[in-house]
Amino acid sequence: MENKKRSFFERLTGSINAEEELTSKKNYLENIKDNNGNKKNNDWIEEENEEAELSIDVYQTPTDIVVQTMVAGVKPEDLELSIARDIVTIRGKREENRNIDEDNYFTKELYWGKFSRTISLPIEVEPEDVEATEKHGLITIKIKKVDKEKKNTVKVKSI
Repeated sequence: MENKKRSFFERLTGSINAEEELTSKKNYLENIKDNNGNKKNNDWIEEENEEAELSIDVYQTPTDIVVQTMVAGVKPEDLELSIARDIVTIRGKREENRNIDEDNYFTKELYWGKFSRTISLPIEVEPEDVEATEKHGLITIKIKKVDKEKKNTVKVKSI
């Protein structure tokens, strides 16, 4: 590996160049040995079973917080929506229902599997006052804002 001068930022933060990091990880994986000192075969690395993160839009109207996301190809029963006073979580799974041999693909970019997104809301909402609709794969979630100006007058009863 050639000895390249590190940038000011790399020296200041102690970080390394992304290419150097990738090379060092490859070298590490290639040289892993088992308990007997024999080199392990690390031709592949098992992928972690992680959830993909949804892209979202969040905006407000005078009375609601609105969350929108695209979940084309997902059945409504495969979606889970949980709402607290200041957090919204959308979870689901997009299942691939086709049986095509991997050798027959030219390009494979669609995401299949679990996905989720948790959003911290800037304003408190009413978790029980929610409307969620789907149209052409676009989920729209309308959640009523907490009305902090709302007042209630209560009469005291004598018992």
